[in-house]
Amino acid sequence: MLFDFSTLAPQNCYKLMTSTITPRPIAWVTTQDAEGRLNTAPYSFFNAMSGDPPVVALGIGNRPEGGPKDSLANILATRQFVINLVPERMAEAMNVSAIDFPFGVSEAAQAGLATIPSSRVSPPRLAGSPVAFEVELLQAVDIGRGKQVVLGTVLAAHIDDPCVLDAERCHVDTPALGLIGRMHGGGWYARCSDLFELPRIPLNAWNDAHPAREKE
Repeated sequence: MLFDFSTLAPQNCYKLMTSTITPRPIAWVTTQDAEGRLNTAPYSFFNAMSGDPPVVALGIGNRPEGGPKDSLANILATRQFVINLVPERMAEAMNVSAIDFPFGVSEAAQAGLATIPSSRVSPPRLAGSPVAFEVELLQAVDIGRGKQVVLGTVLAAHIDDPCVLDAERCHVDTPALGLIGRMHGGGWYARCSDLFELPRIPLNAWNDAHPAREKE
């Protein structure tokens, strides 16, 4: 079935995208305002965009009543933030931090989250997260209707020691992180526990196995 986005209401475009682009990693973002007040909020419009340079992208919308969310306002003001990834054991705390608390209420305090000082940026990271990226604002792209796509350069990563297989070679035990991803609807998530391996095929191996196709 064809869905012409030019004819659809914005909320229906959103439904189609979020119910099909899955699972989406969750950026549990910690920021601070100019006075150092902490904000914590999860975003699933998020992913890695480049390894060299190391760049991540984060889509941030508006508050329900209008105006920029605190995360975006803080990022634009300080140019620093931390992306914490979400393990299953912290899913409920993440969900609490997604509540639209009024300005000045600490989501971390409401969710019972402890923080740890970062190494390269001012906002702290979440103590229970197995992975945290310290990020500096690269560029914020205005995509209309008050929404922005934030591009950030990763300055440092913190990964729980038991999940690092070989620090020198930067090999990580990814399944051991126990991360979850965002799925469809108002509250569906996916575990990263049902895996299968499909190695990349080198071109020469493909051509050797299919000599007739090499000339096509």
